[in-house]
Amino acid sequence: MGFTRRQLFQSGIGVTALLLAAGCAGDDRSTTAQRGGTLRVGALGTAARSERDPHANLSNDSDFLIASLVYDALTVPGADPTVAPRLAARWEPSQDNRRWTFTIAEGATFHNGAPVTADDVVWSMRRLRSVGGASKMPVAENDIVADGPNRVVFTLPAPNTQLPLLLRLMTFTVPKDTTDFAAAIGTGPFRLESYQGGNARLVRNERWHGTPPLLDAIEVTMFDSVTALGNAALGGQIDLASNVGAIAGRTAAGRGDLQVIRRADDTMLGVAMRVADGPFADARVRTALRLGVDRTALVNQVHSGYGTVAADVLGTADPLYDSALRRDRDVERAKALLREANFDTGRSYPFVTKAEVPGEVESAKVIATQLAEIGVRLDVQVVESAAFYDRTWLNALLYTVSWGTNDSVVFLADKLMTSGSNRNETAFRDPEFDAADAKALAASGDEYTRAVRELQRIEFERGGYLVWGMADGVDIAAATVRDLPTLGGFARVQLERAWLA
Repeated sequence: MGFTRRQLFQSGIGVTALLLAAGCAGDDRSTTAQRGGTLRVGALGTAARSERDPHANLSNDSDFLIASLVYDALTVPGADPTVAPRLAARWEPSQDNRRWTFTIAEGATFHNGAPVTADDVVWSMRRLRSVGGASKMPVAENDIVADGPNRVVFTLPAPNTQLPLLLRLMTFTVPKDTTDFAAAIGTGPFRLESYQGGNARLVRNERWHGTPPLLDAIEVTMFDSVTALGNAALGGQIDLASNVGAIAGRTAAGRGDLQVIRRADDTMLGVAMRVADGPFADARVRTALRLGVDRTALVNQVHSGYGTVAADVLGTADPLYDSALRRDRDVERAKALLREANFDTGRSYPFVTKAEVPGEVESAKVIATQLAEIGVRLDVQVVESAAFYDRTWLNALLYTVSWGTNDSVVFLADKLMTSGSNRNETAFRDPEFDAADAKALAASGDEYTRAVRELQRIEFERGGYLVWGMADGVDIAAATVRDLPTLGGFARVQLERAWLA
């Protein structure tokens, strides 16, 4: 997906211990950052989905981590504000918010020593649009141009106040006319020293335009299951297990040689219901399924309580998220809606899932059990990730999905739910929703707030997602690792400030 995902799993007893361990992770530590050392990081991925092209779909967590350290995006996630500079040092909109000028960071160079020019950025952003479509690059290819040696201008057909947010994460710059990405010539804080079978060794880029990293190197090892990833952290084979889940986290919480990092509101693990056609095209059926699940039970069983209940809207960490939205279980109302829609309860429906994030397969099984109580019979089908993205994603009637970028309602609405998105997982095409999205992108202040609330209302009433809860992120790290990211979502890949005591 370009973007990836993650979650947690089971817990029960030991939650208090885990929270205490996470909350006290900074106690009795030196405040003086030290230079040197190699950080060994484990991340989930499969060899069949390995991808070297930074503009392609990076569905492996390991690939996205490597790309985010080797290449610079124009902007990256931040805390407050939620957009921080990276390769772009600053940006300014025109008075009508249609023409945005981004200035390249002073001193930015590629790993081969060549300076980064506006032509490199323009070529890369145009290629990103060509390879990834509008959901990765919201500006048309011909509307991305250089303005001098270090400025790039993006011109949009309509006012857009949110472009810096929409250019986060995947806007990686490579040298102009690059065709072979094996050497991974980027501009990021680390450069690629070796790569084999999804595993990589990255070394410090001494010429990085930002504050130089303290680590000498980062070694990324790909694990094909959360169990293997957790065992490697618990056994000391790696220093950091990224998004390892609560089972391993609970075990690590009682050990003095390990620390647990909990990142709130990290990941959405939900269900995509196809809206365009088929048995879930009727909004009453989708509402019935939403009313048929027990959200609290799902958070407790799948996320072990390491998360919060959600109400079918993406972007729960957005300051403008409408926390008044809630949808409690109502079995009788769900049954009535199915009868009104003449839904066929005499057959079973395929429900596709994959073991991509902790708890994903388990969530499908729990949901199937719960929805049987309203008369909806689901046949849970577990497929390999490669097969899922080749045949299921964007096509199937009903399947599990997860997303890690969760700080903006507009970001997710624009990337996943507008009619023109090439990542429209639910085939949701709603003119009123598209209009609200366009209004939000063009607005600021109170008008922006109203548009964001309108997006949420439509998602809640007739969208294609069943978002039953948000998972917290759980990482395990050796006690010697310092200054790891604590923001939810994909900010977790920003390891350039980490160091080893």
